Amino acid sequence: MTPLSWRRRAPDVPVRDLELVAVDLETTGLDPSSHEILSIGVVPVRRGVIELGGARQYAVRPSGPTGVGSSATVHGITDDEAAAAAPLAEILPQLLTDLEGRVLLAHHATIETGFLAAACRATSHEVPALTVVDTVRLQRRVLQRGRTRGHVADEELSLAAARRHFGLPRYRSHDALTDALACAELYLAQVAVLAGDHDLTLRALIR
Repeated sequence: MTPLSWRRRAPDVPVRDLELVAVDLETTGLDPSSHEILSIGVVPVRRGVIELGGARQYAVRPSGPTGVGSSATVHGITDDEAAAAAPLAEILPQLLTDLEGRVLLAHHATIETGFLAAACRATSHEVPALTVVDTVRLQRRVLQRGRTRGHVADEELSLAAARRHFGLPRYRSHDALTDALACAELYLAQVAVLAGDHDLTLRALIR
């Protein structure tokens, strides 16, 4: 495959000028070495604005013989729906194009980056050198502000709990596109708090 021109974003670029893509994956499990992607939600965030016109969702057909399995109880994707989807090899090039030159934004981003790397290796694509912003890490920083001991419980860091902290609306969880949108909205709220009256750079965001 011809590699895309991946490049990390300059660390001193102001957050207000960033171009990000919020990504959420629904999978058959949590281990990229043995589980598969079933659905991908993508929501662009350009210079502090969520671009709903660029939002998209990809359904992915698993290659394994067991199909969706017990994970259907979490995300609601059935074996029939998964079987009717396109294979990962057809979808991954478009996803990589969506990400090229942009910062990947995700909640618990190690899930997305782990599955993305595994997908690239499985389909003979270059694993992209992405700059990543994780809203879990940002939420920990938000909650630690003003706390004497700075302790943050794990249950405070879920996507739903983090959104409740900011008074954001409740969405149905475990739908890739909805969760990507929820992550993008959360990110904007977090940045507003962390920046305050000062300009925030990408370096400060990912420290």
